[in-house]
Parts: sequence; C-alpha cells; structure tokens
Amino acid sequence: MRKRIIFTLIAILPLFFVNCSGGKKVVSKNTTNNVNNNIEFVNSSKLFDVLDDAEEQNKLVFVDFYTDWCLPCKLMDEEVFNDREIARFMNKNFINYKVDAEKSNGPSLVFHFGASTYPLLLFLDEKGNVLERKDGSVSQSELRRMANRALNAQTGN
Repeated sequence: MRKRIIFTLIAILPLFFVNCSGGKKVVSKNTTNNVNNNIEFVNSSKLFDVLDDAEEQNKLVFVDFYTDWCLPCKLMDEEVFNDREIARFMNKNFINYKVDAEKSNGPSLVFHFGASTYPLLLFLDEKGNVLERKDGSVSQSELRRMANRALNAQTGN
C-alpha cells in the first residue's frame, strides 16, 4: 500500500510544476523591486498605461498572468524572476507587468488574451499585439529565448 501511495505521488507531482488550469481569474501583484536580483514589475491598474510607457521608452512589454493559488506561478517568482541575470536582462529591455488574473483588471485581460492556464507569459509590442506566448511555467533559459525572439520580432530580424 505504501509503495502505491509513493508511486501515485511521484506520478502526480510533476503535473503541479507545468501549469495551473481552472475557471479562476487573474490579478496584479505587488512585488518587492530590487534592481540587482528581481525582475521589476510595474504597478498599474491599466494595460493601456503600461503600453503607453513602453511606446515612450521604445520597449516591449512582458506580462506575467498569475493567481495566488498557482504553485508554478509561485515557483517562477522564486526561481526565475529572482535570477540576477534574467532580472537585469528583463529590466533593461522590457516593461514588466504582473497581472493577478482574479482581481482588478485581471478578469478582463484574461478574457481578452484567452488565458485558461497559469502562469500565462506574454511579450507584447507597444500596441498590445502578442509577439510571444507561453501557457505554463518556463525555465530561466526558456524565458530568455522567448524574450530574444520577441526582441527580434520587434526589430524585424
């Protein structure tokens, strides 16, 4: 019986590290910003304001849709967004925006972008067009590859 329980846990546990699906909505999250160690996420209740800032600064927008109950979202906060090199790269090249799918403007953005899995990671141009999309969590290297593809799409390379 004990072997069966252990086997079941081993078989199910990886599912929690891929993504969270469900009927819940997304919300924005306040994070502690530290230029050296964390991706700096802007605090805004409107995506349009973030897009305006991106246009003024000639940057793309990185959007992280998350929920409070999403374990992969929390792991990304701890393991990916806190990586020093990723943070420096993302802060230099993007306006970073975190959206709680369940609060504030989150539900309307969830509807607009068709989010059903969290985290949902988007790279947007200054008009709000999706350049890169990933449903589910990513590693540091995969986030960097996505970001580079978005930057290349912006410059037409």
